[in-house]
Amino acid sequence: MQEEYVFRVIGYVKTEAKEVPRHWSISEVEGYLEINPEYQLGLRDFKKGDKIVVLFVFHQSPPFTSDKLLQKPPHRKELRGVFSTCSPIRPNPIGLSVVEVLEVSDNKVKVKGLDMFDGSPILDLKPFKAYQKNST
Repeated sequence: MQEEYVFRVIGYVKTEAKEVPRHWSISEVEGYLEINPEYQLGLRDFKKGDKIVVLFVFHQSPPFTSDKLLQKPPHRKELRGVFSTCSPIRPNPIGLSVVEVLEVSDNKVKVKGLDMFDGSPILDLKPFKAYQKNST
């Protein structure tokens, strides 16, 4: 049985950058997460220096077809399964990035580390917690 879910866009990425890196881990690009006013209260606890996870839509990606299950990332010589890549061409065009909060003002979060295009729809924001292996 194939299930479908409907997601609500909570805001949009705003940046003047003409180019963005392919991955957040190497990005210095700044911009804003402009959250719809009805969700503004949910930004209350974000502080400068926080790292946050942004779930967004690859809104400029072409539709996914089964011939895209194997893709060649630009930095690799061989084909890889789509789920082992960061390709924006996916069965569900959902992206995940980690950005650093620079400032919060009303419904706008100024961030650094964008790898999203201007106008990318934002689905959710979450706190970033680095994985720490338990020492026993």
